[in-house]
This record gives sequence, structure tokens and C-alpha cells, in this order.
Amino acid sequence: MSIEKTIWLTELFDIYKSLLTQKQAQMLALYYEEDYSLSEIAEHYGISRQAVRDSLKRGESALSDYEEQLKIHQKRQLRQELLNQLLNEDNQSIIEAILDLDNDRIS
Repeated sequence: MSIEKTIWLTELFDIYKSLLTQKQAQMLALYYEEDYSLSEIAEHYGISRQAVRDSLKRGESALSDYEEQLKIHQKRQLRQELLNQLLNEDNQSIIEAILDLDNDRIS
């Protein structure tokens, strides 16, 4: 798997993990966040490597489906591009206010 796809799936997991089944979320977390191998995850759950692979693929598919429907990741990227354009136009205070909203820094 390419590094770009891995990054994309990791970002989608961060956004949509609460929509996955508990087992899918746990396995994806072990695989993408903790860097466990398929064998290590299989041993942890007492299942086959193929069962782990199948569960990961279903979870990845679900993440892609959620993004296709909700487009949260796509909108986040577009927002960042627009903020970068504003930054190039020396609108630092506006950008900081927008970033504060995205980072829940509202007082």
C-alpha cells in the first residue's frame, strides 16, 4: 500500500472511527496507529491472519464509503487550501480566528 493511501486512511479513521463497529475500530487502531502486523493482531484476538485482513478491508471500505457520502475529509482539505490562500494575502488574523474555530479554541 502506498504511503499516500495509508495517510488518507489514517485521516479517514480519525474522522469516522466512531461510526465503525467496535472490533473494526480496534483492529484499525492496532494496524494504523500502533503499527501491529496482521500476525500480531491475529494473535491478540485469537483469529487467523485472513480474518484480520478481511476485517481491516471491511473497515477501510466503510471509511471510504463514509467519506464518499459525508465528504468531511474533502471539505477539511479544501478549507486548508483556502486558508493557505488567505495567508498568502496577509490575512493572518482571519486565518487564526478560523483555525481557532476548527481547533475548538472558542472562549
